[in-house]
Amino acid sequence: MSAEADRDVIYNPGTKSSLPTSSDDEPHAMSRDERQVAEAAARYGYGPFAGRRQQLKSFSNSFQPSVAQAAAPRQFANPAPLGLSAFALTTFVLSLINMQARGTTAPNIVVASAFGYGGLVQLLAGMWEMAVGNTFGATALSSYGGFWISYAIIFTPGGFEIMSSVTEVDGASGLNRGGLSSHNHAYFTFKTSWPSILLFLTLDLAFLMLAVAHFQETSPGKVNTPLTKAGGFFGLLAAFLAWYNAVAGIATEENSFVRYPVGPLPWANSRRPKADPEMV
Repeated sequence: MSAEADRDVIYNPGTKSSLPTSSDDEPHAMSRDERQVAEAAARYGYGPFAGRRQQLKSFSNSFQPSVAQAAAPRQFANPAPLGLSAFALTTFVLSLINMQARGTTAPNIVVASAFGYGGLVQLLAGMWEMAVGNTFGATALSSYGGFWISYAIIFTPGGFEIMSSVTEVDGASGLNRGGLSSHNHAYFTFKTSWPSILLFLTLDLAFLMLAVAHFQETSPGKVNTPLTKAGGFFGLLAAFLAWYNAVAGIATEENSFVRYPVGPLPWANSRRPKADPEMV
């Protein structure tokens, strides 16, 4: 008896399809999905992953910018919403300071959240992104976590005394380097979703405005106020977009009445491998 008969399958060489049979050896009606699985199983030798697409679509709430190879089912929760939330809150506070909300101009108030939430928590979220196999998420979240810790170290009052001991600064407090990093990260989001693209574009503009504001001082030690407020505005937009991406990653059919759209991109599949026509 052939291998096909052993599996109770009728194989039609003309159509390259395999149809499971009922107990009385008569073919039964199959749905379109069942037929696809059966045909794929016949082509690939009935392996455990026959007929299964080994690609994961990119979408905003997993912070995955490319088609990823599914090596194994994920055993951990999605760490991206935690990292995005940590980034959003710290950026929100600093952006309010840059916009001089209620007359606040000193960055000391953001030091605590930069150390704890935006720094440590976001760095840990980046490490967990490594555990789930997301290279981009691990790089982005860990980089911004390290940035916030560095920012907090510089502006810690009375502790490290970095600002008081520096005799000559470039005027940007490292914001220009943060802008370059954001620019690099933004490049890898153009095949993800609209919220992810807008998040990194607004963040890139925020770093750019703040760096230029420090370089274009109106007087020694006094930054350009209009440019600083512009940077704060773009920072607020980036914070709200980060929160939106985080909420989109948390919301499911089980815990939310609302599903937050992330918007597919029309060019996202332009250069991906074409699917097998028999699998469509």
